[in-house]
Amino acid sequence: MTLFDGVYPFYPQPRKAYAFDVSSIIVIALFLSLGLSFLLILPGIRGRARLYWLLRVILSLFIGVVIVAVQFTGDWESGQVTANTSYKSFSRTMVNADIGLHIGLGGVNVTLVGNPVIQINETINYNEHFAWRFGVNYDQIYKEGLAKGLPSPILYVAEKFSQQSPCGVHSQYRISGHYASATLWVAFCAWLISNMLFSMPVLVYGGYMILVTGAFMIFSLLSFSTVRNSPMCAIQFGPASLQTVYGASFWLTLATGLLCFLIGVVVVVLHYLQPKVLKAFFDLSEDEEEGDAMLGEAYGNPHFRASKKNPYDNFALTIEAV
Repeated sequence: MTLFDGVYPFYPQPRKAYAFDVSSIIVIALFLSLGLSFLLILPGIRGRARLYWLLRVILSLFIGVVIVAVQFTGDWESGQVTANTSYKSFSRTMVNADIGLHIGLGGVNVTLVGNPVIQINETINYNEHFAWRFGVNYDQIYKEGLAKGLPSPILYVAEKFSQQSPCGVHSQYRISGHYASATLWVAFCAWLISNMLFSMPVLVYGGYMILVTGAFMIFSLLSFSTVRNSPMCAIQFGPASLQTVYGASFWLTLATGLLCFLIGVVVVVLHYLQPKVLKAFFDLSEDEEEGDAMLGEAYGNPHFRASKKNPYDNFALTIEAV
């Protein structure tokens, strides 16, 4: 049997790793479109208010996209090891590959990339997702992976997180990920309320709500980090051991939560110490200044004065010439 474009005919094509998560792309594209629509307003804003507007929009959208996007990422906890391991079950064939473990709030991704990618006449480049969100059966997905004949390293790592595994980490990761996701959605609601309050002359309450946003983001990190209090099962590939550490999504959420705290503290402090500076930054002082200027230009004629008649005479007003 001959090769056709590097693939044996009448056989399933090798699995390929996907480069991006579709949900994350949709979230990022949505917030980018919102950002571009807000940027279209910039030419109509004059003076320093244009810079203030741009800074407020960028910071607000950055916080919002982080809160939503990290719920669909798979790198809250990550680890990778390079090892010589068997490729298929009941086979002595060994391959050299990078085995990666990436844990998210809704599941785990196991990657397998060969060194080099093409070995034993196969392309070794896998990225398999095993979900454990509520309403999804993790063990059923694992059984489907067995039926597909996935490589042994992927099945070995995925088996550690199954309900039948003696490691017992499935329920811990599932529950902690569920509560972390729930607290992030509460943080997203607080972020929406803070944006509405910042658009009204109640800036200090917007500062309080952005503090609430940062607090719930920190709560989500605490919820997820409780998993590491229990010992993790050893994932051994010969002498090499696969260890996990906090990933990019965890640290990005922490940095964004601290940014929310910083913004909230600055807003509250300026409200009590420098309210005019705060109103100028949020473009709320210009209307007051224009109103005062219009009142200052009013002209009163000194030749006329208003006098009041008897208070019992229906409170009528008359104008007498001086």
